[in-house]
Amino acid sequence: MIRFIRQRRRRLKMKKVKAGDGHTLKEYRLWHIFTRSLFHIEITNNQKEKTNYAVNCKYFAEEPMADLYREGKHVAYSKLPAAFPIENGVIEIDSGGYGINRIHYETNEYETSNEEAFSIYPEKRSIRGLRMWLHKKFPPISRLIGIIAVIILLTSLALSLPQLIEMITEIPWVAENIGIFESPIDFSWQTNIWIFVAGAIAGVERTLMLRNHWLIDMETSYWDS
Repeated sequence: MIRFIRQRRRRLKMKKVKAGDGHTLKEYRLWHIFTRSLFHIEITNNQKEKTNYAVNCKYFAEEPMADLYREGKHVAYSKLPAAFPIENGVIEIDSGGYGINRIHYETNEYETSNEEAFSIYPEKRSIRGLRMWLHKKFPPISRLIGIIAVIILLTSLALSLPQLIEMITEIPWVAENIGIFESPIDFSWQTNIWIFVAGAIAGVERTLMLRNHWLIDMETSYWDS
């Protein structure tokens, strides 16, 4: 059942894919850390031939999009979440409130065997690449940063959720039919901004590590509302 649902979702994503125009992938520069994410993977086919693929995503776009490049040439693009069919498999991309939080390559045999999905690695000069470098070079420090980020997300959620429930119960229909909930926590708007900033930084840190966590999306949903 779960496999059927995953396959159906993937087919829906693949229907959104459009053909590319063949333009050349721009070289990643240091200042692009503020404007785009870039990921790479090298695929080996049955004839032992290697092909380089790259996925490029721009920040601050009105509509989240991903562009697929094959050997440096633009071959496809899609709205996020996306699933790009390529040689012997699919590159699948998921996104959340803080950007891409999961990207991987699955072979066609993945659904019927015990083979694992393959990670797609970020450009080494990007923010994600630097975060991955820290994770590989200094694992204890990386783990500590991750633990702190999750604690901040939990704390932020615990402080924000009662206030969110109070806001919802203030809606006239909810107040008349269910009643009004008075939050035991009532921070000033300045304090709530600091809670938001801390939660946002923690969410970004987890997203940089491509850690898809429900806390990140819940925190984002609260502040969006």
